[in-house]
Amino acid sequence: MTRRNQTVISQFLLLGLPIPPEHQHLFYALFLAMYLTTVLGNLIIIILILLDSHLHTPMYLFLSNLSFADFCFSSVTMPKLLQNMQSQVPSIPYAGCLAQIYFFLYFGDLGNFLLVAMAYDRYVAICFPLHYTSIMSPKLCVSLVVLSWVLTTFHAMLHTLLMARLSFCEDTVIPHYFCDMSTLLKVACSDTHDNELAIFILGGPIVVLPFLLILVSYARIVSSIFKVPSSQGIRKAFSTCGSHLSVVSLFYGTVIGLYLCPSANNSTVKETVMSLMYTMVTPMLNPFIYSLRNRDIKDALEKIMYRKQIPSFL
Repeated sequence: MTRRNQTVISQFLLLGLPIPPEHQHLFYALFLAMYLTTVLGNLIIIILILLDSHLHTPMYLFLSNLSFADFCFSSVTMPKLLQNMQSQVPSIPYAGCLAQIYFFLYFGDLGNFLLVAMAYDRYVAICFPLHYTSIMSPKLCVSLVVLSWVLTTFHAMLHTLLMARLSFCEDTVIPHYFCDMSTLLKVACSDTHDNELAIFILGGPIVVLPFLLILVSYARIVSSIFKVPSSQGIRKAFSTCGSHLSVVSLFYGTVIGLYLCPSANNSTVKETVMSLMYTMVTPMLNPFIYSLRNRDIKDALEKIMYRKQIPSFL
């Protein structure tokens, strides 16, 4: 079924990253190493939390779900990028493109909501330590996790269905390394007003509001610590809050800049680099920032390693 120069397409061509041919192998090795680090780091966190009963607490419930979300979020784009870097004709099927959009939004939103839950958990633990157990009850924690999983389903499905309504010209080239929603809207051959309106209206409650809630939580944490001055406590708080907020700011800053406050001056190269920050860098850093620097996680890892070593001495 054809309409002017529009037709039912079977695939998109992905331009990928603006990397000179002579540097392709170097960047391929770099991205592969980053992806494997992301997978290994997040899987270690999930396995340790499952195996160690001491880690069956609200904070680690949120951490395990965040690690799973980061693992899946990175896996939505990175394997396809690595495959296309080795391909002579980098492409993605139309159905695969829509699936990539859905799961990209789904796991991105899931990580977003879990970051809010983790910030609230830390806020209650530090500001209301005596009431922590009663406030962060198992029922509330499970409800927050389930709510995060459910809300992301509707948001991701809405944008995917709106994207499926658009028409694209034959041999459409996407100047990106994955099916980025904003990039697809630019190359669509039909009206994208409904898509842009949905992004603008839902961007506030889905992206901006969680970011503000996280900032408020950490601001209250810092304020509470200063009320009981302790040089060691203050140093530890700023070390923890500073590293957490740096990753949070990197993630939200690039997402808000790309989708909610797009600039006419943003070049394709600049947008691609910004996308790399939140699709590749933050999922890789989160295990180190939130977990592997944590004493409880280190102790759990040592116990697991110790159990493995015992049989060799028997």
